[in-house]
Amino acid sequence: MSFFRQSRRADLGSNIKVSFEFFPPKTEVMEERLWETVTRLAPLNPEFVSVTYGAGGSTRERTARTIKRILTETDVNAAAHLTCVDATKEEVDTVIREFAAMGVNRFVALRGDPASGVGAHYKPTPGGYENGAELVAGLKAFADFDISVSAYPEKHPESPDFATDIDMLKRKVDNGATRAITQFFFENDQYERYVEKVRRAGIYIPILPGILPIHNFTQVTNFCSKAGTHIPTWLAERFDGLQNDEQTHALVASAVAAEQVLDLVERGVQDFHFYTMNRADLAFAICHLIGIRPEAVALQSNLAGAAA
Repeated sequence: MSFFRQSRRADLGSNIKVSFEFFPPKTEVMEERLWETVTRLAPLNPEFVSVTYGAGGSTRERTARTIKRILTETDVNAAAHLTCVDATKEEVDTVIREFAAMGVNRFVALRGDPASGVGAHYKPTPGGYENGAELVAGLKAFADFDISVSAYPEKHPESPDFATDIDMLKRKVDNGATRAITQFFFENDQYERYVEKVRRAGIYIPILPGILPIHNFTQVTNFCSKAGTHIPTWLAERFDGLQNDEQTHALVASAVAAEQVLDLVERGVQDFHFYTMNRADLAFAICHLIGIRPEAVALQSNLAGAAA
């Protein structure tokens, strides 16, 4: 018995869009590693890349420098993260102006995690934006920016129910959000059910699945316990016994993430956001498995030039 599989189409890669998220460098060594990640992934022609960052964080200078370098030394669109944490509206607005002057026209607008860490109680900064919806409105007051916001297939851990959580997403959309990027998840049925709930609520912006290649299963497990993300038993079994086998762990991580993406392709999804954790090798391998190749990007560019 045979049946048609979308994920095995020869032109699969040309139909899929990807974006990449990096975390900010804390040292010069990490800054150089981040740049190596950027240059490794840039030839895959992502829709955009983003660098996580809190408006009042200690990594602000390095993050801004990295974003400026992406804009000036590559053809990739760079999105700047903004949060409401530990900053007044005036302070956040200053950062918006600085990024806009740099040429940034894409932002990822988030409420942000409490300064004390994921899972702690969040308190709005006096005089600051209270949540992601307010931050989106603040950005739109400056210019017609392209704005990505967060979404939660397993609902935000601080939301009492899905209705409250989806209402917050609707407020973000009403204030001008362009797309939503989900918290990472590992069961595709959860994502599909979530999108159905969102559509029933009258929200029609793209809901990009956030994909996390599991670079370190122990670290990811600890973060999931705080963020309210479920790790299914079958996934834990995939990584069992690999704590001290980094090479095999990386191979399994790439295979698991690619399997998740290809299953979503079969469900009709064509736009993905990867939380790279600055691991270019994992993200690059997954993109290769789903048909996205640097050679194809170069060929398309050459054909476009010839046609012109």
